Amino acid sequence: RKQCVKALLLWLGSQLASLLRLKVLSGSRTGKEGQVLHRSKRGWVWNQFFVIEEYTGPDPVLVGRLHSDVDAGDGNCKYILSGEGAGTIFVIDDKTGNIHATKTLDREEQAQYTLTAQAVDRATNKPLEPPSEFIVKVQDINDNPPEFLHGPYYARVPEMSNVGTSVMQVTATDADDPTYGNSARLVYSILQGQPYFSVEPQTGIIRTALPNMDREARQEYDVVIQAKDMGGHMGGLSGTTEVKITLTDVNDNPPKFPQSVYSMSVSEDKVSGEEVGRLKAKDPDLGENGLVSYRFIEGDGMTVFEITTDTDTREGVIKLRKPVDFETKRAYTLRVEASNTHVDPRFIAWGPYKDTATVKVMVEDADEPPAFLATSYSFEVEENAHDGTVVGRVHAKDTDVANNPVRYMIPRYTDVEQFFSVGPEDGIIKTTRPLDRETLPWHNISVSATEIGGHHQDTKVRVNIKVKDMNDNAPEFATQNEILVCENASPGKVISAVDKDEMAHRQYFHFSIAPEAVNNHNFSLKDNRDSTASIYVTRRGFSRMTQDVYFLPIEINDNGIPPMSSTNTLTIRVCSCDSKDTILSCNVEPYILPAGLSTGALIAILACIVILLAIVVLFVALRRQKKEPLIVFEEEDIRENIITYDDEGGGEEDTEAFDIATLQNPDGANGFLPRKDIKPELQYPMRPGGHPVANTVDVDDFIKTRINDADSDPTAPPYDSIQIYGYEGRGSIAGSLSSLESVTTDSDLDYDYLQSWGPRFKKLADLYAPPSS
Repeated sequence: RKQCVKALLLWLGSQLASLLRLKVLSGSRTGKEGQVLHRSKRGWVWNQFFVIEEYTGPDPVLVGRLHSDVDAGDGNCKYILSGEGAGTIFVIDDKTGNIHATKTLDREEQAQYTLTAQAVDRATNKPLEPPSEFIVKVQDINDNPPEFLHGPYYARVPEMSNVGTSVMQVTATDADDPTYGNSARLVYSILQGQPYFSVEPQTGIIRTALPNMDREARQEYDVVIQAKDMGGHMGGLSGTTEVKITLTDVNDNPPKFPQSVYSMSVSEDKVSGEEVGRLKAKDPDLGENGLVSYRFIEGDGMTVFEITTDTDTREGVIKLRKPVDFETKRAYTLRVEASNTHVDPRFIAWGPYKDTATVKVMVEDADEPPAFLATSYSFEVEENAHDGTVVGRVHAKDTDVANNPVRYMIPRYTDVEQFFSVGPEDGIIKTTRPLDRETLPWHNISVSATEIGGHHQDTKVRVNIKVKDMNDNAPEFATQNEILVCENASPGKVISAVDKDEMAHRQYFHFSIAPEAVNNHNFSLKDNRDSTASIYVTRRGFSRMTQDVYFLPIEINDNGIPPMSSTNTLTIRVCSCDSKDTILSCNVEPYILPAGLSTGALIAILACIVILLAIVVLFVALRRQKKEPLIVFEEEDIRENIITYDDEGGGEEDTEAFDIATLQNPDGANGFLPRKDIKPELQYPMRPGGHPVANTVDVDDFIKTRINDADSDPTAPPYDSIQIYGYEGRGSIAGSLSSLESVTTDSDLDYDYLQSWGPRFKKLADLYAPPSS
């Protein structure tokens, strides 16, 4: 069929070419001189030729024929062709003027060619007429199929869309000439994707063809669209493209629990906030359309449990709101509701978008520590109560089913000084010694209860013990300040008292002058009955020169049960004042005596005399004693240190022959007491058995006794001192460093003089001196 069409077209072309010619009307020419030459004129010209594209015949295609009127047919006229494709695509017969196309032409590459033809003299190549321009048009045939330049295509459309919803538009192009025939007239059709989608034939718009397409059933569709030219008629060329259509999600599905009842368990030893279990309602929708929230709607455990939503897994997480107790309640039932958080109003009629399920939680038994009946205990105990006094009782029990016995104890870190004890079985707290409220009014301890058997778990409870006050402290002055009195006898002064014991309601202190000072003529006392008293001057004035300090003993009674009283000395100092009773000075001032020397000067002179006498006495004593100091100072050479005594001792075990206190404080032997700041008012008695009896007490015991005495002696230096005694007596582990054991060694020393030293050195004389002949 195609060959017949091409043959028909070639025949039509040859017929048209035979009709195309150039008719040139030429004027007369005279070769004679003097005659005017007239310009040749063309009678008519065809300026357009046509050639069929894609010709594949064996012979060149005849495009057309040029002919000039000046051509007489004698062969003297020559035709020349120039322009686009001349000589390569188009050739001309220079004798006949026939133009042929030697190559196959493609209109889509070049639609027309512009050429120029001219007739010249064959002999001289002179133009016989002016050149003539004409156009050769390539005539289109349907040789290009439609093409989709942007395929494949991807489109999205919401699920459950109505029929006819536009999905997208596809467009194809055809390279053929749209102005010639139906070669470029396209018609669209769908080859794959029915019955879900359709396409409009003229526009290429793809639309939905079925209602209620569900994404959860099928999400993607592959659609094939065809574009065909020639208006879709038979013989037209076609092209196809693929369109991948995806259904997007909408919230058209409610959440759904896979099962109606869920079973969970939780141990009673779990604390608040711990997870009990999880459940999930399935929603096939995506994104926010599939978000689910959970809540309890009913049940007996709504106050015990809570439920939250895990945003990552979309699960409902059930947690403990407060601890559970196996012995109290062993099972809970809850009703859980799962619902969508975002509901599409277009599909609200398809609801409800929620579902419910039942959750049963079983409580598991755990070995729990004992539990006290109270969260804390508070007791009171009398001050100074004897040891073993009952303070109170704590009670704990094992809450487990086994109900194991409980043992009690007091952790030592809560009662470091061990004031209390607790019965291990009955939990009764007792005192271990008398308590002093003034030292520690409250004792805060802990009692631990441990389960006997099982895992030996324990628990602790706080016990606060208040020491009740007992009137065991006498009252005393609130302050120990002196009272200042002007020489011109200013009136009364108020004093107050304080008691370490607690004051009862309406209890106050009673003041009175001590009996030994009742008859004094200087001061009187008035009890104000409000725990204060006023001191009044009973004489007209005072003289500092006569007496500047007065001591007034005052007795204070607290009226407690039993009543306590004390005598306190009130110091009253006489001061010099001005006319407005403003104190000027209370210090001791010199007074002028008739001899011309003040009291201060006399005291200074006497002090100097006493110091000189003391120096003389000390010097004489040192000269008589001639003793070297027993303390080795830093500048002395300790390797060759010889200590000389002027008396005879009884040996190393004789501790009565010398004063061992000299070793404790060698400086004191010389009359110098280093850093003796304050002499204590109270002298501590010596410990019983302080002086060992010679030859009856071990020196080691003697040393320990002296160390204890030195530690408790307030007159000792205020720094730590180390006292070392190199004892070599009986039973010494270190052995002896004495030369007494060297009797077996050869020596050139003469010990005869030991015989004349007396009975105290008889032992040494027997060991070292040779026997008298």
